[in-house]
Amino acid sequence: MSFEVPQFSPALPEMFVLAMACLVLVLDLFLNDRTRVVTYLLSQATLVGAAVLSLGQYGAGTAVTFSGMFVADDVGHVLKAFIYLTVFLAFLYSRDYLRVRELLRGEFFVLGLFAVLGMMVMISARNLLLVYLGLELLSLSLYALVAFNRDSSRASEAAMKYFVTGALASGMLLYGMSMLYGATGSLDLAQVAERTVAGEGGLVFQFGLVFLVVGIGFKFGAVPFHMWVPDVYEGAPTPVTLFVGSAPKVAAFAMVIRLLAEGLGGLQPHWEGLLAVLVILSLAVGNVIAIAQTNLKRMLAYSTISHMGFLLLGVLSGTAMGYSAAMFYAVTYALTAAGGFGMIILLSRNGFEAERLEDFRGLGTRSPWFAFIMLVLMFSMAGVPPTVGFYAKLAVLQAAVGVDLVWLAVVAVVFSVIGAFYYLRVVRLMYFEPAQDAAPLEAGGDLRLVISANGLALLALGIFPGALFAVCNSAFGL
Repeated sequence: MSFEVPQFSPALPEMFVLAMACLVLVLDLFLNDRTRVVTYLLSQATLVGAAVLSLGQYGAGTAVTFSGMFVADDVGHVLKAFIYLTVFLAFLYSRDYLRVRELLRGEFFVLGLFAVLGMMVMISARNLLLVYLGLELLSLSLYALVAFNRDSSRASEAAMKYFVTGALASGMLLYGMSMLYGATGSLDLAQVAERTVAGEGGLVFQFGLVFLVVGIGFKFGAVPFHMWVPDVYEGAPTPVTLFVGSAPKVAAFAMVIRLLAEGLGGLQPHWEGLLAVLVILSLAVGNVIAIAQTNLKRMLAYSTISHMGFLLLGVLSGTAMGYSAAMFYAVTYALTAAGGFGMIILLSRNGFEAERLEDFRGLGTRSPWFAFIMLVLMFSMAGVPPTVGFYAKLAVLQAAVGVDLVWLAVVAVVFSVIGAFYYLRVVRLMYFEPAQDAAPLEAGGDLRLVISANGLALLALGIFPGALFAVCNSAFGL
């Protein structure tokens, strides 16, 4: 039996990130607090280099290597590019926050890079085993990041909850994968797809599908697998919350596309009903409970749950148009969430965490420009035109209506209108309530500049959404 040498070029971005993460890990041992900026700069350079390698392959067609386990296609290149961008923003927003609190340690950036590597593997996985390995690399990095502040009992508690529920979800996912393997005799998603279309597997396939959807629901934070989301978002340090709440959602979308759309497309009538339940519950629970929150990080946690319901609505349509709309939703939501948590970091200072809604009182008087940026972010999350959030929701609703899921689109619109209340409450506090805190903003110039660019980009994408829509459509061959 001859050994076929795999083609390494499709996996160059992953290999580069792995090598650089190991280099940063070793180099950081020789740095002190004064020179730790080197770790930060190398981490950012890693993301830029990976983006160049990934986008350099865009448009070159689909390449499969490592005995069919790894695929490099336009869907993967686009999703990876937005993951690099979101994590770049997360690192930039976090640096001053961590430095002021004496938490600027190399572990934060190394764990972040390994999490990025896990997301990249998930995106390019064409094999059930590789999906699971990428997911576990991402999850283990996130568990450690949530517990990053060892002096915080809240962070330790949140990490423990995340770990226990995550281990349970991973077990469910692995059990579902083992059932698919037992039914098909293969871990290759292409072969699994062929056998589902041929009608093989029967009841075992359907049971395996249920366990897969449970694992997917947990990674999305969809109801009823959402119990970890509010506690982790509130308990983790704000930079970690920013990281957890943005880029991994893009990777979770990729996992759904690989597993359900590509691997189990022949079982769409079965997983369509399961996803419909997750969509309705997530929209209802997320939007209704968010109204009662007074902590902004916890409010954004329930907001994330509702947004994941919208994202799954696009996948639920089962069409290329729906997948494209869901991709558009995933990448724009990641950028919006990064900006929202970045605003909390901007208003925070040593000894003061601006994570309560009351902390945004009178921001329109204290800092009119950043009040406007926060307004754009809240409007985008609420889906108010002309922000990009409006077009993201509109595209998903059009995809649902296009496959005669009008009733589900109506449910989504109703809960979206309900959800607008808690976003507009933040706007009311900023512009129509007196300021309680007159302290000047202490954020550095680079943080102010990039958060401003983040907010303006969401406005620009809302006014001119065509370019990003075209990229998402072309990734799915539209």
